[in-house]
Amino acid sequence: MNKQLINIKDRIEERSKDLRSSYLEKIKFSSEQSKSARDNMGCSNIAHAFASCDKAQQDQGANGGTVIGIVSAYNDMLSAHAPLKDYPDVIKNSSEKRNAIARVAGGVPAMCDGITQGEPGMELSLFSRDVIALSTAVAFSHNVFDAGICLGVCDKIVPGLVIGALSFGHFPIAMLPAGPMPTGISNEEKSANRKKYASGEIDRSALISSEQSAYHSSGTCTFYGTANTNQLIMEVMGLQLPSASFFQPNTKERELLIDKTVECILDLKEKDIKMGEMLDSKSWVNAIVGLIASGGSTNLAIHIIAMAEAGGFKITIEDIDEIASITPIIANVYPNGTADVNEFHNSGGVAAFIGSLLDGGYLFDDVQTLLGYGLGVYRNKLEIQDESLIWKDKSIILDQSIIRDINNPFRQTGGLKLINGNIGKGVIKTSALKNPDKVIKAPAVVFDDQEDVLKSFNEGELNKDLIIVVRGQGPSANGMPELHKLTSPLNVLQSKGFDIAIITDGRMSGASGSVPAVIHITPEAKNLGAIGLIHNDDLIELDIKKGTFKLLVENNILEKRTHTEINHSHQGIGRELFKSFREKVGSVETGASIFS
Repeated sequence: MNKQLINIKDRIEERSKDLRSSYLEKIKFSSEQSKSARDNMGCSNIAHAFASCDKAQQDQGANGGTVIGIVSAYNDMLSAHAPLKDYPDVIKNSSEKRNAIARVAGGVPAMCDGITQGEPGMELSLFSRDVIALSTAVAFSHNVFDAGICLGVCDKIVPGLVIGALSFGHFPIAMLPAGPMPTGISNEEKSANRKKYASGEIDRSALISSEQSAYHSSGTCTFYGTANTNQLIMEVMGLQLPSASFFQPNTKERELLIDKTVECILDLKEKDIKMGEMLDSKSWVNAIVGLIASGGSTNLAIHIIAMAEAGGFKITIEDIDEIASITPIIANVYPNGTADVNEFHNSGGVAAFIGSLLDGGYLFDDVQTLLGYGLGVYRNKLEIQDESLIWKDKSIILDQSIIRDINNPFRQTGGLKLINGNIGKGVIKTSALKNPDKVIKAPAVVFDDQEDVLKSFNEGELNKDLIIVVRGQGPSANGMPELHKLTSPLNVLQSKGFDIAIITDGRMSGASGSVPAVIHITPEAKNLGAIGLIHNDDLIELDIKKGTFKLLVENNILEKRTHTEINHSHQGIGRELFKSFREKVGSVETGASIFS
């Protein structure tokens, strides 16, 4: 095992000693309370709990039968979550044949960043994660459950489900995804059409036709953005079954994975293996390694910190940066490459990816998973034998242009990097950059809204070397929306040969990264961060290799400046309801959570 990873794991444990101890005491208390809850519950309460069951299950529930609570993010508005519609029936049937009861405990909201990108609703996106956590807690609060299964896929949904589930870490809980849609037009063609539209080469109807050819059926989007990064990380952590991430919906494998998940969660219940104890410091280090080695979404740098804290561990952006500095990138999936997740899956998939990392000593094998103790089985290929799933033979890499052996990585170090300087602290995704060692020194062009950036682009005002500053986009200001609409215009400018970068206290999409972007800057402008002191034409130097960015303005000049006042409209699309979230939310360094 890599010694530096062991040291980081030890450091996280030491830093988290008190928080973890408190968390374990909490789930121990909850476990003891839960064991007697149904016995001590009023007869009317019990009758209410199982009234919708048939008579046999009513009696079974009243007499202490095992009950699985299902929390679902199903809706048929979103392609990724539409396949979840039939999951509860499969789970119920699988439970019944194993002499257990399964009921849908509740639903959680699931919004799509692909729909809300650049729209006012995007300001609710990050906050929806904590709403989902709260909704998960409400669902499980009936306190009649012995185990749980959470159904969800996309950007904030999975982290929210995990945060909520960890509040019920006194029983075993599994995650179940839906799988990706079949491949449409290539990601390369899709990206090219977006650039053509941004530069005026094609019209809106042509772009819509292109997008509809990419996003065309039920299932997760096929690029490796936040949704699919979630799935890979859940698998690396053992919260999903091996190879559960990327089998497509409506396949035999997908149906059997649901059934097997029920079997495993009941087995963990019998062995008294609790989710909160199962996810230890090694699990979280494995999650970070999986994120880095796959070139995954920058959003997970926020979500992992928030999820880990819910389970009693304090992870810092410095931990993630250090792991990135020693972890090679062994996957080449769009936006880092041209392949999509279906091609990744067919090239050996998560199993081959995990196997390569295990061979190099980059993952802790001695962890608890849904399938038992040890991550080793997660490197094995899923097969169907006699209508059952087996994981027998090691998955091998079938296409070295998509997945690499640990001794032949695409890059020697990972795709996320911490950037420090007199502007604050931020992160940059380097895995999709053509030149990850670049130094950019250019004048600032400052904006308070991405629509103003687009207006300037369309008027030809950005055709030069520059560093675009978009401030007032942090969690406290407006919920930290992704600024994905800027990706195509920035790519156009970069393709013209200009030295381009962007720095912001907001987020970029999980599918971005081809333009140097220092994001998640903290302190944010709303909280008097130095990003709020930048003026147009100030020189900024970004040194990606060294991990620094500097505002090249004399201190005596900066001292005379006042922070820009951040005023956003919070009316409409439900934004007014989230005032308390904006006032309460923590910084991105603590996971941008209302709970920390």
